[in-house]
Amino acid sequence: MSDDEAQGKDDEKGATLGGPRDDELARHMSELARSLHAEEGEAAVLERMVGAAVGMIPGAQEASITLVHGRKRVETRVPTGDLAREIAALQEEVGQGPCLDAAFEHKTVSVPDLAAERRWPDFTAGALGLGAKSMLVFQLFIEGDNLGALNLYSRESDAFDCEAEQIGLLVAAHVAVAFAGTQKVEQLRDAAQSRDVIGQAKGILMERYNVTAEQAFLLLSGVSSHSNTKLVHVADHLASTGNLPSADGEPIPH
Repeated sequence: MSDDEAQGKDDEKGATLGGPRDDELARHMSELARSLHAEEGEAAVLERMVGAAVGMIPGAQEASITLVHGRKRVETRVPTGDLAREIAALQEEVGQGPCLDAAFEHKTVSVPDLAAERRWPDFTAGALGLGAKSMLVFQLFIEGDNLGALNLYSRESDAFDCEAEQIGLLVAAHVAVAFAGTQKVEQLRDAAQSRDVIGQAKGILMERYNVTAEQAFLLLSGVSSHSNTKLVHVADHLASTGNLPSADGEPIPH
């Protein structure tokens, strides 16, 4: 083997094992992780996620996120274009497809050629009509009854190779961690806001009826129970309008 041939072999090996391509991928992944953690709010993280997926995963032309709430309600978020949006609507309509399979059952679902696909006949026919030729879907998380998937679409057959799948798994892993973090932050923020509005409502009742904080809370809880309304909504209604909601939805006169 000549020196040039040996160098070519080394370059080829370096491109896949610790070479320039891996270095570039590591840099992109680091930038993605930092940008995701810097975003505030679930919507911003999801939008950044699909943008990174299309930009980093070979073959991806469009992307979207599928969220399944309580294993029942399917929601599509931040589609990057018409193809992703229309396929998401199709999947929700027919109740089948690779996005749902990935979310419910499998970590990764690969569809190299939709024209040859037999797993989801209703979905496949519609997706082909919309212009999709291949798909690659990654399960993002399973948290109780809440599921998620990252969906990649292409108008070309066999668009996603092994490299695309490997990079996609890395992107999906980073995204799942960042997304879970934003959900916890938003839950904490919601809890703090609920605590504040309940405190305001208690203060109104304490001043108005000359009762203690505990008595005011019991009054709010009683109205919540009788009106079948969440406690925080009762408190918010009182803080906003000065009235407590009654069981029939009308403000309680006072």
